[in-house]
Amino acid sequence: MTTDNKDPRLADESKLQEIRRRVEEVAADAPHLAKIALEAMIRKHNPDLKGSARSAGRAGKQSGNVSELTAIATLKPGGAERLRRIFDLTAGNMDGAQRVSTLHDMRFVFFDDDTRILFATAYDGDWDAYINDFATKIPELMDLLFANVEGWPGIDSPKVKDFIADHQIDAAGWFVANPQVTVVDVRRFQRMEKALNAFLDAEAANMGIDPTTKAALGQLTDAISKPEGVDY
Repeated sequence: MTTDNKDPRLADESKLQEIRRRVEEVAADAPHLAKIALEAMIRKHNPDLKGSARSAGRAGKQSGNVSELTAIATLKPGGAERLRRIFDLTAGNMDGAQRVSTLHDMRFVFFDDDTRILFATAYDGDWDAYINDFATKIPELMDLLFANVEGWPGIDSPKVKDFIADHQIDAAGWFVANPQVTVVDVRRFQRMEKALNAFLDAEAANMGIDPTTKAALGQLTDAISKPEGVDY
């Protein structure tokens, strides 16, 4: 949290003292409880959960391996109703988007009496690569949805990146609970969990297993079934 041009008078300042000083600078007029919350936000935490505040590339913020994209655009007349019909038809299920292996989520929100749309998504990696994935893996879905937006040039257009960047607004604050975990990681962890559970079930039914191995498997089962605490 320190900077290269730190005041030399603060050279002997401890980490905790520095955090408290910075909290006082940022939240001088905030209630005491708010200062405590802010102090907790900027303490050093588990490195596996550590994010960042760097750029995702052309637009957006990136925390760890995860990036954000938020865009606001004007809808064509009747565009919100057409999109609602599409979402209702699929019951909100857009599994085709799973082909973009970096995509965490997408959200579509209508506002201003259905005249404008907010599109927000979280994804892994850099901005350019993400837009390229949409263009190559789900171009039909992109055009089906965004053809309802005024000025949409088409996903295959060389102007599409300019269009998206022009409508994108960087997040002022960006928090990710597990910033180092990618979509690919999540899918791999799910496969590992299923395989491990199948193995443990098979061994639990193995009547010929020796006591030492049985005890070790019991300890393993207890360890992986214990809920992860959120206080780190």
